[in-house]
Amino acid sequence: QVQLVESGGGLVQPGGSLRLSCEASGVTYNFHAMAWYRQAPGKQRELVASITTVTNTRINYTDSVKGRFTISRDGTRNTVYLQMNDLKPEDTAVYICNGRRYVNNFYGQGTQVTVST
Repeated sequence: QVQLVESGGGLVQPGGSLRLSCEASGVTYNFHAMAWYRQAPGKQRELVASITTVTNTRINYTDSVKGRFTISRDGTRNTVYLQMNDLKPEDTAVYICNGRRYVNNFYGQGTQVTVST
């Protein structure tokens, strides 16, 4: 059974940083893409950042995090990271890891990130 487990969330003050990690288990192949989504209370799930490594590496960010967040992946493992700098209160959400191979998508349970004084 495929499982994705996130870690690294927590409470941080505005302007602070956090590094999220996500590791997959129960997988015998490499995901074609991995991504981070987030969902804030009362809002739809939003794609924050994605990294696709099929023939070359393509990285995309939602506009609101460009220049502040960095997604990276361990090339030999189904592990993905999200370095989040200059955090803002509007970044508060549950951050959810995603792994995709062809049309098959897998999601973790999420880790809470709260940005507040």
